[in-house]
Amino acid sequence: MTTTPYDVSGRHVAVVGGGRSGLAASRLVVQRGGQVTLIDTKADLAERDELLALGVRLHLGAMPDDVPREAALVIVSPGVPADAQPLQAARARGITVIGELEFAASFLAGPVVAITGSKGKSTTTTLVGRMLEAAGRPVLVGGNIGVPLSAQVEAATPDTWHIVETSSFQLETIARYHPHVAVWLNFSPDHLDRHGTEAVYEQAKARVFENQTPSDWAVVPAHDARIRGFAVAGGAQIVTFGADLAVEDGVGLAGDVIARRQTPGRIEPLVPVSAVRLTGRHMLGNVMAACAVADLAGVSGEAMTRAVEGFTGLEHALEYVATVGRTRLYNDSKATNVEAATMAVEAFDGPVTAIVGGVYKGGDFARLGPPLQARGGSVIAIGEAAPLVAEALAAFVPVARAASLEDAVAEGLAQRREGGVVLLAPACASFDMFRDYADRGRAFKAIVARLAAAAGQAEVRNG
Repeated sequence: MTTTPYDVSGRHVAVVGGGRSGLAASRLVVQRGGQVTLIDTKADLAERDELLALGVRLHLGAMPDDVPREAALVIVSPGVPADAQPLQAARARGITVIGELEFAASFLAGPVVAITGSKGKSTTTTLVGRMLEAAGRPVLVGGNIGVPLSAQVEAATPDTWHIVETSSFQLETIARYHPHVAVWLNFSPDHLDRHGTEAVYEQAKARVFENQTPSDWAVVPAHDARIRGFAVAGGAQIVTFGADLAVEDGVGLAGDVIARRQTPGRIEPLVPVSAVRLTGRHMLGNVMAACAVADLAGVSGEAMTRAVEGFTGLEHALEYVATVGRTRLYNDSKATNVEAATMAVEAFDGPVTAIVGGVYKGGDFARLGPPLQARGGSVIAIGEAAPLVAEALAAFVPVARAASLEDAVAEGLAQRREGGVVLLAPACASFDMFRDYADRGRAFKAIVARLAAAAGQAEVRNG
């Protein structure tokens, strides 16, 4: 899809935020003939020498009150709040402030698929990419997952499909971002520590549709009228997933097959449910959403099925780690909000001990109570949010406290020695104890590996 690139040739650009996205944006500005000042609160960057060699000026150690006066454009990384002081000062002086995603997308000529939601973005994004690859399409997968979009621009062609995981933080700072296919998987309260209110978070998500036209597509859950309403307001054509194919068009189940129904009622089989290798009933919805996108891209059901059969899930997303004694242990460190943690618990039929806690981001921990109670479950609370977790869930299930993740795993195994599941489903951010959710998940897996080895059992994991 042709867009008008942001012209930075011969101009000075301030990039605020020195994470992956900020670094990629800085390199892209230089490649396009611009000059960069990179601003970050960190005292130093591992990439310092590379950046200096590119001619990038560095402003490190503190967030300034304003960007450099000569800056004609400001690009902000998603990790930097949109109301940070230098961004406010730049806007007050009439300087355009955009996000890294907005900047990078302006250089793309091929179709963009934007996938957002409170849960399942990474799984669905990865699976769509694999489906297009299985069909022989040129495809690049990135955005909020893996490689920043700015790092993919040089490899893009007009035939390249860009499958872009798109977060609320990135959508806050779009202007012309125009996906040909926009997918909103689900909605539940999250990131309230950043957005302030559920309504602000919802409005950020809804921006994924705002630049679409009637020649574009919006893929939305069949049973969420509010999300569908936002899509309709955006003007794109609608495709639903999880549809009741007996009464409406969309992608849903026809017996034991994921299928697409289109007017005037023809049902086309796409993927047999038996091909799905993912843990959890909610994962079937992610597969349906991916099938809907792939179908719009002209991918055959045969290619979709090959991709689904070879996909056992992502690291840190309901990832099976090992069995110790009679207990299975799963890593769902990506479950950083209450809704995601609830879905993780509901993926199992037997007893579940959930390790919950970290940095509170909003949401009602009590929502975890009924599904845990129904499974004869329990909770081990960790991190800063442990008191909130205990207060919300003690009326439903036994709640223990653990000072460390290692202690939590040991307690979980002690509680489930007769069988069941120990599940890391924190419903919180990780920054009180770990660098990020991946660091937390890998720490969990390392602890489990040691315990499995001590028990004489080999570690088993997928992903």
